[in-house]
Amino acid sequence: MAIALLGILLAACGDTSSEKAAQVLENGSAAELTEKATEEKAEERASQASEPTAPAFTNYINQGDLAEIHQQGTLRLLAPKGLEEESLPRDGLPTAEWRALAEKFAEQRGLAVQWIYVDNFADLIPALQEGRGDVIAVNFTRTEQRAEQVLYVRPLKYVQEQLITRRKQGSASKPVAAAEPVSASIKVAVRKGSAFEETISELAESSSNKSQVSLQAQILDEPISQDELLGGVADGTFAATIIDSNLSAVLLEDFPALKAENLSDRRRAIAWAVRSNAVALGQALNEFLTEEHLVAAQQRNSARRDWAQIKKSKTLRVLTRNHPASYFMWRGELMGFDYDLLKRFAKDHGLRLSMVVPGHDVDLAEALAEGMGDVIAASMTVTDARKQQGLVFTRPYMQVTEQLIAAVDNTQELAVPVAERLIGQSVAVNPLNSYYSSLEALAALQSDVAESEGSKPVNILPIQGATTEQLIDAVAEGRYDYTVADSHLVQIEQTYRDDFAVVGDLSEEQDIAWAVRKDQPELLGKLNGFLNKYYRGLFFNVTYNKYFKEEKHIKGKQGQRLRDTTELSPYDPLVRKHAVPADLDWRMVVSQMYQESRFNPKARSFAGARGLMQVMPRTGKQLGISDLYHPENSIRAGVSYLGWLEERFPSSLPFDQKIYFSLAAYNAGHGHVRDARVLAKKLGKDPNRWFDNVEEAMLLLSKPQYYKKARFGYVRGREPVNYVREIRDRYFGYLSVAKKERLGESLGESLGEQLGELPGEKAAEQL
Repeated sequence: MAIALLGILLAACGDTSSEKAAQVLENGSAAELTEKATEEKAEERASQASEPTAPAFTNYINQGDLAEIHQQGTLRLLAPKGLEEESLPRDGLPTAEWRALAEKFAEQRGLAVQWIYVDNFADLIPALQEGRGDVIAVNFTRTEQRAEQVLYVRPLKYVQEQLITRRKQGSASKPVAAAEPVSASIKVAVRKGSAFEETISELAESSSNKSQVSLQAQILDEPISQDELLGGVADGTFAATIIDSNLSAVLLEDFPALKAENLSDRRRAIAWAVRSNAVALGQALNEFLTEEHLVAAQQRNSARRDWAQIKKSKTLRVLTRNHPASYFMWRGELMGFDYDLLKRFAKDHGLRLSMVVPGHDVDLAEALAEGMGDVIAASMTVTDARKQQGLVFTRPYMQVTEQLIAAVDNTQELAVPVAERLIGQSVAVNPLNSYYSSLEALAALQSDVAESEGSKPVNILPIQGATTEQLIDAVAEGRYDYTVADSHLVQIEQTYRDDFAVVGDLSEEQDIAWAVRKDQPELLGKLNGFLNKYYRGLFFNVTYNKYFKEEKHIKGKQGQRLRDTTELSPYDPLVRKHAVPADLDWRMVVSQMYQESRFNPKARSFAGARGLMQVMPRTGKQLGISDLYHPENSIRAGVSYLGWLEERFPSSLPFDQKIYFSLAAYNAGHGHVRDARVLAKKLGKDPNRWFDNVEEAMLLLSKPQYYKKARFGYVRGREPVNYVREIRDRYFGYLSVAKKERLGESLGESLGEQLGELPGEKAAEQL
């Protein structure tokens, strides 16, 4: 019994190692352990009971849009009881993934999350309309009846509905495709209010039922999970049920006695829904989901690569920050000193450049180690601490000093040395910057003197995720006393603003360099070879002067660089007006508009395309739109044409890929994209993925041996390839600006919270 009890205890601890077993045996007998565990459990419960608990959530009625939701401070997510929340998570099921996605959206908006559960699917729309919830955030099929009552966001996935029945005796080992068709009239158990009720009704009135059976709905009023439904079919409680293909592919592995067959060739969209009047919330969700899908697709390519793999992929992925020295956006153009240098490097080696901008709370060294990029180019200072993280630096290409920054009214005593000036003072910096280490070293030196003189060392305020620019803004506004910035960033900022000043150097000159991992010796060699060739040469000097010396250029480009997403173009309201109802991310449309016309409404191509979106008059006529030089007409035509093109591609295409294929078709024509997909398949590439697959086939369609066999013939493949990449990269540039914008808002909120925790005099002193 003691041995058995010991096994139970070990299993409960989740550790069956021999080391743990020995530890348990040393601590006492099984009986003693049981008594001890009981006592500890009682103490834990008593401790928990004494801790203050958050008040229970009390629901309310709110039928408003995003602004009203922000007033309440909580995003209420609706789901029916009986889903998989209470069961063990399972790889491949969308439930947990979509739950996390919905909660991430709320977090980005600064909203608390509250899940609201209703009895069944039939109660979801009434609860939404009555204002008892804000978003239906589950596997919610889009049907015509539902679309008349709610506003759907862009589909998360397209699925087929499958009839689930028991296999005939002796056929349990047959694959699904080989399962024998059902021929009898059967009752199908479905949850109340599910889309399957509508499906069964439609099949009864049509000839599209592939199963060739007469189906009758058995409506289940009580909450029931998918596992329970399938288990009921397996044990004979139910004759059959219906399940979406994205769920059956995972769940049926646990039910070998069951088989699945598609009810029809039709694919249904799975999407979230909001109230019909919640247009702003729907738009925000569409933008968020588009961003998440495209960023996730970019991160799927994560891999630790050296030169051979980079050359094979023809793409160099650069980890960077969005700031004025390395990478920023000006009127739709991507710019920056690091960006321009590496663009030349990529061109010299026949590579494409992909800029990856992680969140500011992400350590670039960790991102590189995880394979999110191939090289770090972010005006990074060479430090011993970063070398200890595993970074290997190229030869330096710039030298800078770390400078102490103060507001202009806090610079009266400039002659005082920085080390002396900072005794007992507060300095705000991002702990991921090299400045933080420099300040820690200074604080250590000051602490010895402070003990003998009764003073205090510098107080380092770690501001997680803050950019150098945001901290300079905060200092200039009087929210912090001091911050630190590299001299080349200070040089840029001082060209077009005069609300802060440098009060001294915190460090000696330090090297700026690019960084790779230790397992990238070939890439390191190529980067060093490039720097050795160009450093202080004509190209390097012209590029350097453009960003750090030429005052006119700096004022025009740096001073007017994109700092927030409140205005991406002069036509944002018109783009939103037409893109949002079409379930398009307006920022992607703006990025495309810049690619087409540089925001010039009178633009005309050599082929006769006109206006902001460069629509051909013939296409405009087919869409019922004329006068394409008029901004709204051109935008409306472009958005309509994009929608038409998207419908030409299979609904089974992944969300992000459909966007890229539609853009390619907008530029080159749907027929040429179809040819490229066919060719990609022949070449052993994935015809359902654009980057590194279909785009490679598109490039080949400019060669006779390939285009002569294509249905639509020759195409200048380089044009659509560059077109899609540049629009994608500009869109990601907009996203990086939006991240900084959200970061600035949260920084202001967190600062207010910090000051609110201080006593009155201390808060006033800090301000």
